[in-house]
Amino acid sequence: MAQPKGTVVLAYSGGLDTSCILVWLKEQGYDVIAYLANIGQKEDFEAARKKALALGAKKVYIEDISREFVEEFIWPAVQANALYEDRYLLGTALARPCIARKLVEITQREGAQYVAHGATGKGNDQVRFELTCYALCPNIKVVAPWRLPEFYQRFPGRRELMDYAKKHGIPVPVTPQTPWSMDENLMHISYEAGILENPKVIDHGRLAGVAATGLRASRVPVKVTNAGDGATRCSALELFVYLNDIAGKHGVGRIDIVENRFVGMKSRGIYETPAGTILYHAHLDIEAFTMDREVRKIKQGLALKFSELVYNGFWHSPECEFLRQCIGRSQEAVVGTVRLSVFKGQVYILGRESPRSLYNEELVSMNVQGDYEPADATGFININSLRSAGSRRDPSQGGEKAPS
Repeated sequence: MAQPKGTVVLAYSGGLDTSCILVWLKEQGYDVIAYLANIGQKEDFEAARKKALALGAKKVYIEDISREFVEEFIWPAVQANALYEDRYLLGTALARPCIARKLVEITQREGAQYVAHGATGKGNDQVRFELTCYALCPNIKVVAPWRLPEFYQRFPGRRELMDYAKKHGIPVPVTPQTPWSMDENLMHISYEAGILENPKVIDHGRLAGVAATGLRASRVPVKVTNAGDGATRCSALELFVYLNDIAGKHGVGRIDIVENRFVGMKSRGIYETPAGTILYHAHLDIEAFTMDREVRKIKQGLALKFSELVYNGFWHSPECEFLRQCIGRSQEAVVGTVRLSVFKGQVYILGRESPRSLYNEELVSMNVQGDYEPADATGFININSLRSAGSRRDPSQGGEKAPS
């Protein structure tokens, strides 16, 4: 029997890894408190509670953090137009600091000495969980079984975990025939590992249908209206869930990519991010309509850095907090309504309007001169041509002294 080591709060999902880890931690002498975050995944939470208690957890916390996930993590990413490596909308990367924040809170509430998680030693999530924990509680101690030789040498693969589960009577949803990993939250569903580790394996999605929606925003999305049946949603959580339902039915937001993990390797992942994809396109459109050109150029650079920081786990870093403040400040005029449709996996912008619009219909019109004097463009073009013309001038032909 192992010597008592104190209390550990385990970020528990109920799946194969964390169920086995719960039992393994008890073998090592820890008292285990299981923490399961409700972040919008489809799960029988009461069954998960009973399972954790049956496996030996002395207490189980099931925390619904869906609303704060949308309002405090997804909305800043929408404001930033956050996109990692031009394609990934950061569904898992945004969820981890939200989950870990509550993990730290429960640890402090319980007076526990340790936190534990089931993230692998090759992935990004270990970094995201632990950087959040250390940022919020610098003295916290982390138990990461997948980085401990006594654990990963005992369990070099999923099959050994399944054998361990069978031996200890741990019911798990994974079988040797379907050993891929799936992660679900309000923002997205991701699939990786198993047969998907071969980048040539083709995964076929289902795309169909058409729908039209009006989305109103004031810095963050505030209202969505279905143009077909008039259905309206206004609260952050209801709005996001509704868009997930509408866009998900039409195959919006499904991508199959190879990305660069922070730890230094490439990985293949399949992501389904329906509501996030709609909001990305809608926000991008209303921002272009209302934001000054030069401000937007600067903000685009900030968004690129923000996306990288979030992906790499630095949500609670000083630089990321600073960027969120800057990006939030840039959104003061981003107000308006975007009308869009979804069809066969695509999002189409149909029109937009805003009381803060910088679009001047008379000024841009080809039919009305307005306050614009076309002759002024001649000087504008001549001035801007100086640099190009100067870079091509041959000094030996006169006009400038040739270098000696």
